Amino acid sequence: MKIVFGMARKCINPEVPISLAGYFNRRMWDHVLDDIEVRALVLKDAKGHVAAFVNFDMLFVTHDLEKAVWEEAKKRKIKLLSEENTILSATHVHTAPEIRSNRQGGNVKFFSMLVDRAVSAMEEALANLKKSPRKGELESTVTRDTRFIFNRRYWMKDGTVVTNPGKLNRNIVRPEGEIDPEIPLFAVREEDGNLSVIVSSIVNHTDTIGGTGVSADWAGVYRRTMEKFMLHARKKGKKECMLIPLIGAEGNINHFDVSSPRCQTCYDEAKRVGKGYAETVTKALENLKKVEGNELETVHTRIGAKVREIDEAELAEARKIIAKYPDIDVNDPEAVKDLTSEDLAKGTPFALKFFAANFVALAGKHDKQDFPLTGIRLGSDLVIASLPSEPFTEIGLAVRKQIFGGKTCLVAALSGTGSTRCGAGYIPNAWNYGRGGYETTPRSNPYSMKTGASLVAGWTRLAKKFHF
Repeated sequence: MKIVFGMARKCINPEVPISLAGYFNRRMWDHVLDDIEVRALVLKDAKGHVAAFVNFDMLFVTHDLEKAVWEEAKKRKIKLLSEENTILSATHVHTAPEIRSNRQGGNVKFFSMLVDRAVSAMEEALANLKKSPRKGELESTVTRDTRFIFNRRYWMKDGTVVTNPGKLNRNIVRPEGEIDPEIPLFAVREEDGNLSVIVSSIVNHTDTIGGTGVSADWAGVYRRTMEKFMLHARKKGKKECMLIPLIGAEGNINHFDVSSPRCQTCYDEAKRVGKGYAETVTKALENLKKVEGNELETVHTRIGAKVREIDEAELAEARKIIAKYPDIDVNDPEAVKDLTSEDLAKGTPFALKFFAANFVALAGKHDKQDFPLTGIRLGSDLVIASLPSEPFTEIGLAVRKQIFGGKTCLVAALSGTGSTRCGAGYIPNAWNYGRGGYETTPRSNPYSMKTGASLVAGWTRLAKKFHF
């Protein structure tokens, strides 16, 4: 499939005091390990149909960010792009600034800068498409890598499920669910034979570093490695190259190998994982095949979902836990600072009361839940499908294998959240509830237990609008 394209990127390193997102505590940034950015890629087919990707090195795309981007785009009179033909997504890095309005440590100046640079990248990509369009042909393939992917929820000997139970834990029986090691991708090969753009979808958490340094984590290492490879492989001319690292449905997936004592929370781990994925994708480029067809098409809808059901027995138990530990202050920033996933797995008193207090606080609140679903069809056999928040991997597999079986389908998760109050939230499968693990608690998952099924049903309906 032949297309023309324009692209642009903007650095979004913080320049003001702000906390990093992704954990329970406030962590003010104090240095930059590597640059974070927002990337924009606009594609146009021979008939003038347009589709775009805006990819942030952020924890997620919040409802507020989505709304602000489109409001600013309207002010600047950007006409070719809208929520109906553009996928806004994030790489889910836990070492990027906090943009949730209900979290401590945020900064409205950073949020404004982020919106400005995102829309500026869109403007520049469109300008490049108009003034100096680059022509190319789409190619795609699917590869796989099992080295860095693990289901992070485990059945334990006591019959419960625990998230991140700790390395070499003898009480682990087996993982609770599946993994999706496949990496679907597409590339743009320009008329001179060189690859200039790669868009891939990898299912994994982007959380290998910790600390207070700004970083794009393993996704940044992967992107920079692949862009360097594309640039050096060019036969002539040093035109800009771009990789867009979409993150798939990774709500119950991470990179921790519990059978190994190796430290996996450090910058070296980001390098190991990022360079490993780059190695796999580089080899896969030898298997690229031309995308058949000559037309792109976009579809879009919004899915409403109810808030998390509150069971009265669960609520009573939460209140009992709160009463049991009267001397523990869950709002103490110093105490929250030390809260880890291992504390949650062990069920320490502070962790128990922290989640119980959040459970009680959620009860009775009814924020509107409104998820965007956007799809892009490229030719006759290539699809990119967005999913909101952090869906469990089985939901992504249902979209890729059941709904779009026989097609090359990339999933772009973290592409929107359900409400202004909630920054994100896990979206488990119905069967995950009642077993344990913090992803299913109301604090971590403010959505109805039927949301996963609603997303699959929504994509089943939306897929029928494509004209394959």
